[in-house]
Amino acid sequence: MTPDEARARFRGGLRVPTAGLCPGWTQANLLVVPRAYAYDLLLFAQRNPRACPVLDVGDEGAVQTSIFRGDLRTDLPGYVVYEDGVPVAELSDVTAFWRADLVPFLFGCSFTFEDALVRAGVPVRHLEAGSNVPMYRTGIPCRPAGALSGPLVVSMRPIPASLVAMAVRVTSRYPAVHGAPIHVGEPEELGIRDLKAPDFGDPVEIRPGEVPVFWACGVTTQAAAMASGVRFAIGHAPGHMAITDARDSDYIVP
Repeated sequence: MTPDEARARFRGGLRVPTAGLCPGWTQANLLVVPRAYAYDLLLFAQRNPRACPVLDVGDEGAVQTSIFRGDLRTDLPGYVVYEDGVPVAELSDVTAFWRADLVPFLFGCSFTFEDALVRAGVPVRHLEAGSNVPMYRTGIPCRPAGALSGPLVVSMRPIPASLVAMAVRVTSRYPAVHGAPIHVGEPEELGIRDLKAPDFGDPVEIRPGEVPVFWACGVTTQAAAMASGVRFAIGHAPGHMAITDARDSDYIVP
């Protein structure tokens, strides 16, 4: 599918994780906040660039950005609405919640480099299983900014030990979409107690000879909105991303 075709299906009610959809087209995390929080979110992203790499910021009240020519209110497969840091609704259309003072942010997503991993011969388990990627809150605090603070969130992919170095090389070429892993191996070192119980997404099988590999995750911004009690925000449902009109190749570092 092209991004336009995918967005039309989401607008029509299709609700699926977007991993593996529209290969070659960049996927992004969405967080929309009132103008009063916009500077703090931009500063939070600047201070935590591995987790929150900014791809684009829309104008106040905008429903598009320069890399997303659909409608941010309807063209993602799932949204979460937050009030006072609490998720109050999970929807496929947030038009009724959109306000003139909202500023949309798009952050890099690790789904963008998964096609490159597959082409390099590195298996991606949630793609094989047709499920969502597992994501975990860690015990690592992000650098706070203004009203925003919270824990680092990571995504995990089990990688055969012999291919971990390849996974690092491939993903390190995509610093704008989280880049290289932040941790390889023992989840307890990140404060993660049980890989079978992700905070977001679905658990995946870890087979003999495989190592859990962790990448910083853009859901960190939503974890900060929750931890900070942000008065109002709209985010994508984790794993249900904004499929943009940018190309993965736009973000490769030679």
